[in-house]
Amino acid sequence: MTAVRRLDQAAIAWQRQGILPAYAPELGQEAAQVGSALALDLSRDFVFPTYRELGVARAAGVNMVEYMSTHLATWHGGLWDPAASHVAPIQAVVAGSVLHAVGWAHGQTLLARTAGAAAEGLAVAVTYLGDGASSQGDVHEAMNFAGVFAAPVVFFVQNNGWAISVPTEKQVAGGSVAARGTGYGMPSLQVDGNDAAAVLEATRRAVAHARAGHGPAIVEAMTYRRGPHATSDDPGRYRTLDEERLDGGADPLVRLRERLLAAGIASESTLDALDETATAEAEEVRAGVLALGPRPGAEMFDFVFTEPTDELLRQKAAWREESEHA
Repeated sequence: MTAVRRLDQAAIAWQRQGILPAYAPELGQEAAQVGSALALDLSRDFVFPTYRELGVARAAGVNMVEYMSTHLATWHGGLWDPAASHVAPIQAVVAGSVLHAVGWAHGQTLLARTAGAAAEGLAVAVTYLGDGASSQGDVHEAMNFAGVFAAPVVFFVQNNGWAISVPTEKQVAGGSVAARGTGYGMPSLQVDGNDAAAVLEATRRAVAHARAGHGPAIVEAMTYRRGPHATSDDPGRYRTLDEERLDGGADPLVRLRERLLAAGIASESTLDALDETATAEAEEVRAGVLALGPRPGAEMFDFVFTEPTDELLRQKAAWREESEHA
């Protein structure tokens, strides 16, 4: 979580310095993201993120230079290998990841029917979405399909209190996404999203439910977006700093640090060393991002369709001719 906090803060600075075109911060959501990711078995489970899951990707072992390449616009979806990491490319379409997750999860159900269910249960998809995204029609379609076909998928909702500039109470009827689970025939857990241990336990329960073949589940982590929606956003237009401090509650990193110290699990010196390591990691990632060169321009044509169309080939030839004579 410390590494995630440092990288997140650094990425904002990189955007201000002109290194990254844009970035979506996750300040305050470290416990929700890291806690949920550590509940998965990524030798078989699959993560379907949005554009704000730096913490999930870092906890899953994704190379952070390759992750940041998406924000640099060097490569659409990131340079990491989704098949190897079991972390799908960043999804910028709001709620788009839920459809991909349900499709993949349904595929696991079909495989189990043809090949026989594994002794250790089904592979599980975990898809991330926010309280704002829950208003998209795609979420209804995904949850309804998952409920009807008992797809092994966990819908992990980070309710950070804001759908861009609109507070949850004006965005989600009833104030809770978890409450909708009953209508789709799936169990729901609402958990303190700033408590890493609570998030870990809740996600483990939801994953176990799906793995056992009982169908989908919802985990709603109640947290708070302590910064802007994105680097282009000015939260001062719709809330005050006093409201941020009051509504944000206890910092998830401070809570975990105090818990570790109180339980004797770690010492002050150990945690201070982690802070230094996290700062050094952020500097290494920055250097790696700056070292990324441009991708071959032809890739914009090569990866559109499995078999390129005549029109695409014409455009590629025209682009190459223009580029060579530029």
